[in-house]
Amino acid sequence: MDTKHIRAFLVLAEELHFGRAAERLHMTQPPLSRLIRTLECDMSAQLFERSTRSVRLTPAGQALIEPARDILMSHRLADSAVQAAGKGEVGHLRVAFTGIATHKLMGSLLKLVRGTHPGIHLSLQSASFALPAIDSVADGSVDLAFGYWPFIPHAVDTRVVAQESLVVAMHRDHPLADRTSVSMSQLEGEEFITLPPNPGSTTIERLYGLSQAAGFNPTVIQTAPDTWTILSLVGAEIGCSVTVSSVPQNASFPNIAFVPLEDPQGSFPLLMAWRRDGVSPALAEVLRLAQQLFPTDVP
Repeated sequence: MDTKHIRAFLVLAEELHFGRAAERLHMTQPPLSRLIRTLECDMSAQLFERSTRSVRLTPAGQALIEPARDILMSHRLADSAVQAAGKGEVGHLRVAFTGIATHKLMGSLLKLVRGTHPGIHLSLQSASFALPAIDSVADGSVDLAFGYWPFIPHAVDTRVVAQESLVVAMHRDHPLADRTSVSMSQLEGEEFITLPPNPGSTTIERLYGLSQAAGFNPTVIQTAPDTWTILSLVGAEIGCSVTVSSVPQNASFPNIAFVPLEDPQGSFPLLMAWRRDGVSPALAEVLRLAQQLFPTDVP
């Protein structure tokens, strides 16, 4: 039994006339008769009572109508699903991003994807450090990632979606809180809160690099597992912290001032990364939508 036989059966069941049914199916009567006989043979049951004057459904034929309609509907759904997948309209993507700094970016992307391609599901993974995310992209366990990386694996493509700079998070009552900017030399003697030491962490590496260039080593009194915790401690006047400029753009911290940090190295890029080979249709669509949100590489 295939869809050709099922379709022929349903049309004949509606018309109860071989001539009209054949016309609707764009065939002649003999091929239609053969289709129905083959179907009856496959079902081991007579589906129609035929006479020279009429065609009627048998009880077996009547019982087959709803299952036959279900079969055709399932076939249409399967065909639609395959076509949609081929066009990138459905799929499942694993997306990694680095905490607070990318929250609004992820919200904008998710809203656009859901609004235009509700069949694409994004599984979101947040992490404090970007390095594991780029490794996951390289090994294929993550489809798309957003973060700051000092180097990019050969198998990975990237595009710049924003430029970041460093800011110092300090309590609003800190003596430097009202400055338009601060230098690292002005922070000598300050007590810092950081993420745990991790290779490839942009903020930690720049904190140590800038402080050593200013002639001192930073005094780290506390590490915390994520930026939210760090900022909670800064708000409690435990110490200050160096973070990226997009953090205050993504959340409100009433007890904290974010003061730009003078950095001779300048800004650094927030990147979107994906594996170069095997881009699925769904990923290609999400990359296209991301291009709409972030139209050109930020210089």
